[in-house]
Amino acid sequence: MTPYGWLTSLNGSQTVRGRTVDVNASFPRVVEATAGSGGTLVGLMLDLEARNGPVSLLADVVWTDLGIRRRGERTVTPEPGVVGTVGAAAEARLQMGIVEAGAAYEVARFGAVSLDALAGARYWNQQGKLSFDLAGTVDLGDVVVARGLAIAKSGSFSWLDGFIGGRARIAVAPGQEIQLRGDIGGGGSKGSWQALAAYSIEFANRNGVSYSGVLGYRALYVDYASGEGRRRYEFDMLQHGPVVGLNIRF
Repeated sequence: MTPYGWLTSLNGSQTVRGRTVDVNASFPRVVEATAGSGGTLVGLMLDLEARNGPVSLLADVVWTDLGIRRRGERTVTPEPGVVGTVGAAAEARLQMGIVEAGAAYEVARFGAVSLDALAGARYWNQQGKLSFDLAGTVDLGDVVVARGLAIAKSGSFSWLDGFIGGRARIAVAPGQEIQLRGDIGGGGSKGSWQALAAYSIEFANRNGVSYSGVLGYRALYVDYASGEGRRRYEFDMLQHGPVVGLNIRF
């Protein structure tokens, strides 16, 4: 069991109610933009694995609530059929949950290196909100006007992607391990991929329970789209950043 935090940067685009904003926000920029304003900077995660011989059952749960203000955003581009205009984007907000379940099978072992094949499914749930400066005309049928801003809310979108991949576990020293993982998938989305590199070191073992610190880097990309015109929602985004956690092994 590994509870850990993901310090997330965002690169891509988000479309809410047919209005697209390009996002390019490194984690330091997210910190600068949202510190002290109630924004959430860390994705909270829990990774679970149960192993019996060569077979493992895997589960991973992610919840994140991120806000990116002006300097992390670019141009606002309306989809065809979206009437009215708005000014520059003021803020993009994303609430997202991801639940992953799957299995791994050890297909080979070479000394200290173990190779696993992975397969499973990843469930996504998202809600997005874009806020814009008022400029020109605004169609009040699909946005809300508040505090001098036009606010477009997506509502809730959910989809399920299957994935396949591989993992290498390398025992570099007693109590120390490097893990490399990659997978690709799709189904509900146009496509997704994930890459993870992590290092763990055991620092305590009490009553048959070991405790290890985990440090690594994770990247997760997905391209999802639904609807047309002002019903359009799209999330074409690479989320990436360091992960820091505590592994508890029974």
